[in-house]
Amino acid sequence: MRVNTESQRQGDYAHYVVAEPAPLLEFLLANVGLSRSKVKATLQGRGIKVNGKTVTQFDYPLQPGTKVAVSRSKRNQQGFKSRYVKIVYEDRWLIVVEKREGILSMAAGHSTLNVKTVLDDYFKKSRQKCTAHVVHRLDRDTSGLMVYAKDMETEQILEHNWHQLVYDRRYVAVLSGEMEDDEGTIENWLKDNKAYITYSSPVDNGGKLAISHFHVLDRTTEHSLVEFRLETGRKNQIRVHAADMGHPVCGDTKYGNGNDPLHRLCLHAWLLCLTHPVTGERLEFETPVPTPFRLIFKH
Repeated sequence: MRVNTESQRQGDYAHYVVAEPAPLLEFLLANVGLSRSKVKATLQGRGIKVNGKTVTQFDYPLQPGTKVAVSRSKRNQQGFKSRYVKIVYEDRWLIVVEKREGILSMAAGHSTLNVKTVLDDYFKKSRQKCTAHVVHRLDRDTSGLMVYAKDMETEQILEHNWHQLVYDRRYVAVLSGEMEDDEGTIENWLKDNKAYITYSSPVDNGGKLAISHFHVLDRTTEHSLVEFRLETGRKNQIRVHAADMGHPVCGDTKYGNGNDPLHRLCLHAWLLCLTHPVTGERLEFETPVPTPFRLIFKH
């Protein structure tokens, strides 16, 4: 299943897969986390789809493997409003979100603004008995797609099988200066120093091997729009590799050169493809290149 967040704005659904036989109403009450009256109202409002077809019959029989989609707008879940987080996909095991720049993935120190807290509040308000479990992180100033598990078991499956389950992850970045090569691969070892600054080495320095593939999408004499596909997902990998090439990510105060056309870190996680840790379904999510990034390259 491929999900483009632009098309998701119209008719936003949460997706579920049936594990054992049950009537539709019983299944919804057990899995969706809403009251009986709200579930019935959603059914009557034609907000439930079974294997892609709208169903209003509350005793409709479900079989294992059946796919059920529940409209968020019909179940008042458009009530979820956050200027920093947008829900892209949700089922009983995991939730995929698009985060804006400026918010942490999870709590750190005394900072309270983080995606995990926003999601936990949403789960509580929508009467779901779960919490968000962090599986991977994006830097505070990086925007884009993230996945959170809803229970510890799913989190463990994702964490221990991350590289087998996630088969494509791509970022887009605005880099300083005009890139010389159209595409290529950067491979080196990354390690943190005592000040938690990540530095690279062409030979094994006891750090972790980091491999990034890059492809230039657009360029001017001042900037380059570059897609990065990660073979490994190390801390600050793209930011360090971009700086290694002599074209740091714009707005990067840690590894950059002061080039800051948009007053933000110009790095966005635009594509996330994974095999569902429980159902085995292939899930593919994409977001558009942020408009401010594109405007830099309006020739």
